[in-house]
Amino acid sequence: MSAKKEAQRRIKEEKQAAAASKARAGGLALKIAAGILVPLVIGVLLYGLFGQQASPPGAVTESDHVRGNPDAAATLTVYADFQCPACGDETELMARTWPRISDRVRLVLRHYPLDVHNHAFPAARYAEAAGRQNRFWEMHDMLYANQTLWSNVADPLPLFDGYATQLGLNVEQLHADMESTEIRDKVLADQRGGARAGVLGTPTLFLNGKQIPTPRSSAELISKIDEVVSQ
Repeated sequence: MSAKKEAQRRIKEEKQAAAASKARAGGLALKIAAGILVPLVIGVLLYGLFGQQASPPGAVTESDHVRGNPDAAATLTVYADFQCPACGDETELMARTWPRISDRVRLVLRHYPLDVHNHAFPAARYAEAAGRQNRFWEMHDMLYANQTLWSNVADPLPLFDGYATQLGLNVEQLHADMESTEIRDKVLADQRGGARAGVLGTPTLFLNGKQIPTPRSSAELISKIDEVVSQ
């Protein structure tokens, strides 16, 4: 065999060996990727099955915070953001109207913190943590009553701690609870449920699962509830 043919044969064999090595490396990479992605996909599926599920408006679950008559024919579900000024107005209206409707309605608060409010998500988690000590609604009222104050500071947590102290809560336990996965997931589940129901802003109200315009007066809110109760 001539030297030229021998050189060509060696080049061909080297190319074949390189191709085989590349194929083996590709197969190994696929196996590694599968080893990473499969558990990840399984984890996502398991979270969807066993994580906190988003509840539609109108349905009341054990994780919900309820005020009023638990057996009332009217269920008023409010998706709200603690830092939202319009939600503060709606809360004031609800407080004025509440003595006249509390025996005929059950009020459910769902979290819907907006991205434009940088303290809204921490405030929702803090209220949920207060709920662990059976003071959700008291903290809810305190946060809205002082909204203009804590909304305009760089770090609202010291103010939140002050409200908790006024309510007689264990502040150290509050801090531990508000950082828990369960409380974070509760807020996120409320958000998902609101998004699926068509919530685009806050406050958004649903009466027995049907979205209604945000009432502008006590008379308007009472009229809506009367319509449901009389059916």
